[in-house]
Amino acid sequence: MPDWITYLMELLALPEFGLSTVFLVSFLSATLLPLGSEPAVFGLIKLNPELFWPTILVATAGNTAGGAVSWLMGLGTHKAVDRARGTHVDVRALRWLERFGPRACLMSWLPVVGDPLCAVAGWLKFPFWPCVMYMAIGKFARYLTMTAALLWFFPGTLHP
Repeated sequence: MPDWITYLMELLALPEFGLSTVFLVSFLSATLLPLGSEPAVFGLIKLNPELFWPTILVATAGNTAGGAVSWLMGLGTHKAVDRARGTHVDVRALRWLERFGPRACLMSWLPVVGDPLCAVAGWLKFPFWPCVMYMAIGKFARYLTMTAALLWFFPGTLHP
């Protein structure tokens, strides 16, 4: 492996840079990229227990920001399709989702369907800020629950 890659990986693993790494990984994992942020969150907390709350909050912020980008992509796609067709697109298959409105974004924490749900919320032109608020609530609950469960199942501390 080239030296610069090793140096970069070591730099990002340091506690003072670990939070930025968690933000970036959480952000990217909330897009349609097949990536999970839980190992980065758990790893940083396991190595630095004093960073529990900052890590949970940074992961929530990154994952919510990624969900917001997915929402914007869904809205942009809808507008592009409307322009290409010259008419408004009626999405009958998603009428049941419209019944829930922005509250459906609470489910954005779910594996597989959660990230596309954010894009669909944008496609359906749900209000942006309420969607972001519900995304943040769901994602915070997921990170808190998952990290607490992992710490309960793997309680031992790591020693260098």
